[in-house]
Amino acid sequence: MDFQFTNTQIALAVAALVLILAIVLAAYLQHRKTRTLALKNRFGSEYDRAVVTHGSAQKAEAKLADRETRVEALKIRDLAPAERERFITQWEGVQARFVDHPKAAVTEADDLVNALLLARGYPQTTFEQRAADVSVTYPRVMENYRLANDVAARHGRLEATTEELRTAMIQYRAIFDELLQPQKPGTVLSAA
Repeated sequence: MDFQFTNTQIALAVAALVLILAIVLAAYLQHRKTRTLALKNRFGSEYDRAVVTHGSAQKAEAKLADRETRVEALKIRDLAPAERERFITQWEGVQARFVDHPKAAVTEADDLVNALLLARGYPQTTFEQRAADVSVTYPRVMENYRLANDVAARHGRLEATTEELRTAMIQYRAIFDELLQPQKPGTVLSAA
């Protein structure tokens, strides 16, 4: 059997192929748009930070997805009631010392947040890795965490003003309060 295609049949086949490719491309672009929007909503300012850091939305989204995978593998847990009360008592002590010793209190607040993260199951690592891990579940406090940590880290290098120290304590309090809250499995606090 000898198959002969007419020009009309060839044109229809090419048109059908182009149409199929256009549909596939549109579906892919819609999927990317939906994924981007979901990541922006989930990570908030961390999404923008990742885009700047990694140079493109595509690279940033891959890194954010890596963060999610990493954190899923960690054994993050809620605090037992006794642990929670102990941390609250410690925070109250840090906050009370702020009046007389603001620099030391900010450093203690940073240490207490780190201890709380360890108790919850976050690994002890560099600040940037810890911030990346925390951003998966607590994206809305990440900017506060970064700013407060910057003030705490300046303690030995540059003098932070009293207002910066006060703001850092407020930021640490917001982070501390978020980390004390029990989480349902799979719950992420949206950045919105």
